[in-house]
Amino acid sequence: MKTRMIIVAAPSGAGKSSFVERIIKEEPRLVDIITFTTRNIRKGETAGVQYNFISQDDFQKKIQENFFVEWAKVHTNFYGTSYESLEKTWAAGKCAIMDIDIQGVATFKSKYPDAKTVFILPPSIDELRRRIEKRDGGMPHDIEVRMANAEKEIAEAKNFDFRIVNDNFEHSYAEFKKIIEELLA
Repeated sequence: MKTRMIIVAAPSGAGKSSFVERIIKEEPRLVDIITFTTRNIRKGETAGVQYNFISQDDFQKKIQENFFVEWAKVHTNFYGTSYESLEKTWAAGKCAIMDIDIQGVATFKSKYPDAKTVFILPPSIDELRRRIEKRDGGMPHDIEVRMANAEKEIAEAKNFDFRIVNDNFEHSYAEFKKIIEELLA
């Protein structure tokens, strides 16, 4: 397989999870790497599907045990990706795909320079804010932190192998799928 790892990043609310969830249903050569997080589970999520939800104490223990390829504090919670999940994926002859925070991308690229990166851009900051409010069922308490982080994250898009503006989900997803298929060819 040409590509071992595809990293999808975007500001919170831009649609990266929706893109990854759909592509893994349609492309059997991909395995979605489920990251660990200390954040609370959201309505509609299932532990072990979107994330492995663990306590702050357990997360700190795993850091000490060198369990994570990378980990980061994002907004007010911790997120991390285990070495074990990647090794299992590659042993099965599959390509790892993951949506991770912008902070983690540089770490992954330093450890796995052959990784390919895709950045999902919102059509605008105002639209991003609207999507977050809609998704979270109202104004989240950390909305200003998220919006400030989004500005910084969007500034990093130029460093990615591919960039897609998610202005129309179906159109943008078709573009995303075409990129993924080319990477897996």
